[in-house]
Amino acid sequence: MGKVTLIATAAMGIESIVAKEVRDLGYECTVENGKVTFVADEQAICRSNLWLRTADRIKLKVGEFKATTFDELFEKTKALNWGDILPENAEFPVIGKSVKSKLFSVSDCQSIVKKAVVESLKKHYRKTSGWLEETGPLFRIEVALLKDVATLTIDCSGVGLHKRGYRVDQGEAPLKETLAATLVMLTNWTPERPFVDPFCGSGTIPIEAALIGQNIAPGFNRDFVSEDWHWIGKQRWDEARQEVEDLAKYDQPLDISGFDIDHRMIQIAKDNAEEAGFSDLIQFKQMQVRDFTTTKEYGVIVGNPPYGERLGEKKAVEEMYRSMGEALRPFDTWSVYMLTSHPEFEQLYGKPATKKRKLFNGFIRTDYYQYWGKRPPRER
Repeated sequence: MGKVTLIATAAMGIESIVAKEVRDLGYECTVENGKVTFVADEQAICRSNLWLRTADRIKLKVGEFKATTFDELFEKTKALNWGDILPENAEFPVIGKSVKSKLFSVSDCQSIVKKAVVESLKKHYRKTSGWLEETGPLFRIEVALLKDVATLTIDCSGVGLHKRGYRVDQGEAPLKETLAATLVMLTNWTPERPFVDPFCGSGTIPIEAALIGQNIAPGFNRDFVSEDWHWIGKQRWDEARQEVEDLAKYDQPLDISGFDIDHRMIQIAKDNAEEAGFSDLIQFKQMQVRDFTTTKEYGVIVGNPPYGERLGEKKAVEEMYRSMGEALRPFDTWSVYMLTSHPEFEQLYGKPATKKRKLFNGFIRTDYYQYWGKRPPRER
């Protein structure tokens, strides 16, 4: 194969963070809405799946072309190099989407792409008759039409990258691991500073902070669909996993705590932290945010508090925002970062944010309010 074109898909608003992660892996990239595209070697499929904390999934781009008729879609799909990527027995379901395109029937586009790939593979493997067996490794093909341009990709991740493999259980509205990592990466936290999540729920933010703090790849504990692809091979995956092992800083001390008002969530958080290998590193405790107190300095507080979106919750949530502002105000060396959809958060908290950033928590538009604490004195 040689060089491949990869797409790291991203939630709206965090493309620049995914791009920074891609560049940190050593790959030049371009950024568009919802995706970061980069050209790299085959090893990049393994490394990007293992290391990218904020991307949703990694896709291999097979081709892109204009298509306004079904004939055009068929012929141009058939002309792509499917035989170099798919083995003769590949299982290749086709999924699709269409936005602002003449070919708006997704099911028709899917079946045309499927037929075109079959024809292409038959020619490549010199099969004159019969079916392709589809008993082998999985290559999930996607045909995405946007303004009459068809992009054909193959999913390299399998289940989405947010599924790290440590979540034993969760609460009602769990924060996606990729968003939790984003929240940590948007702060000024470094591993030698204390880190607190006062609304920890099932522990996602503290666990993602611990992974970042010890430079542990988020994909270390799971499998990927492309591990079965013959042209990548086991050796490349072994090398990529060895790199993950070599770069982890397991002996980096961390001071990370998670609090929650609900004792059941604290138990779930402990179980999840244990599954991730952090049971001794993260302290979880049942506590309300208004009871927060500390003698430590220059720490970072990151929280995804209740938003008060449900009927009947609004008053209680607003009261909690007020008491949070009062509780945290004395600790002026600490930086506070809160994610909420409540439009009056700053007024209730009692202080305008240093900075705020628009983020989406699922389909909810939220703001990430950032209050920067005093800077630590320079070391002499």
